[in-house]
Amino acid sequence: MVTPEGIERDITLTSAAARYDELWMRDAVGESPLQREEVLELLALGEVIARKAVHGRQLAVRSARRAGAPWTQIGAALGISKQAAWEAHGKWIDDQAAQHRDSDYQGLNEHEAAAERKLAGQADA
Repeated sequence: MVTPEGIERDITLTSAAARYDELWMRDAVGESPLQREEVLELLALGEVIARKAVHGRQLAVRSARRAGAPWTQIGAALGISKQAAWEAHGKWIDDQAAQHRDSDYQGLNEHEAAAERKLAGQADA
């Protein structure tokens, strides 16, 4: 069975997007109908792309904070308010910490999560 977890570790964002685009175009044009496994792969690839994009977005937010960007500028770059940007990043940190607690190897450990929260600071900073 095709699942995002089954393919996420073995595929880059670029290759996932290329394969997704290939399947999506075939499906949209309708020249060669997708088989069930291909449609399920298309769905799983869409989820993998979304997950990788969210993770990449938060890594870029972290880089922006390290570079000294205030939340006002980060929010503007994302097209959202500074408060929404800060809250989304805080949720990501919390999710990463929970992932580490659940798996003991993925996500952010306790010390890493604390460092990320310190770097994030407050929304008005």
